[in-house]
Amino acid sequence: MDQNGLLRLGIFAAILAVMALWEAIAPYRPKEVVRRPMRWLTNFGLLLVSAALARFTIGAVMIATAIWAQQQGLGLNNLVGMPALLGGLITIIVLDCAIYWQHRLAHMIPILWRFHRVHHCDVEFDVTTAVRFHPFEIVASALYKSFFVLLIGADPWAVVIYESMLSGFALFNHGNVHLPKSLDRALRLLIVTPDMHRVHHSSVMDETNSNYGNILSVWDRLFVSYTDHTRTNDHDMQIGLEEFRDRNSQSLLGVLWLPFRQP
Repeated sequence: MDQNGLLRLGIFAAILAVMALWEAIAPYRPKEVVRRPMRWLTNFGLLLVSAALARFTIGAVMIATAIWAQQQGLGLNNLVGMPALLGGLITIIVLDCAIYWQHRLAHMIPILWRFHRVHHCDVEFDVTTAVRFHPFEIVASALYKSFFVLLIGADPWAVVIYESMLSGFALFNHGNVHLPKSLDRALRLLIVTPDMHRVHHSSVMDETNSNYGNILSVWDRLFVSYTDHTRTNDHDMQIGLEEFRDRNSQSLLGVLWLPFRQP
């Protein structure tokens, strides 16, 4: 693993540890203890499968794209000769907007939803949900983001920073934790908070199809997909998809096969 990969892994592991400890000390919603071992096996199993698939297929395709664009003088930043700080800020904003639309389209386009529903069929909501993605969706996402890296002419370090932020915020946003209401209200004017993102994992489809943001909350407000709160109390709301609550839909092999089966 190269230096960039080690840096991202270190940041990911540190935030994962902090969020897991926070959940253990002050969990917001009660967990179904009986299902917990299976969920951990499934969610972290998907993470390992995705990491292995990426390793032996596309690898660090976004970094490679950024380096190639820089060498060839391609993309907005390289053509204009933008200052590094401004170029990095533009990279983060554009990539975050692109991921918002990737996420939203994954809910709108049937073939994409087949794979993305692996993430939504989790019957609980905690930090491990952040890594519950089908490996094929991870690969497709990396290729999709690489297009925007090329378009921007992103600096490789800006890509590393964004990817670290993306994974870090995913862990934070999926945390089974709760912020004081006043702090949550202030933060979600700029960034996505756990209380805001929890709405997105509701079993009520109108709520599922909202709050797509990853880092910046502005996209949901700008593109009219923001839902302030669930219809029921956060403690009572049902998490996951109604049609995939059986034991087979929660196993590692079950979720790997999930995109290819009917409800």
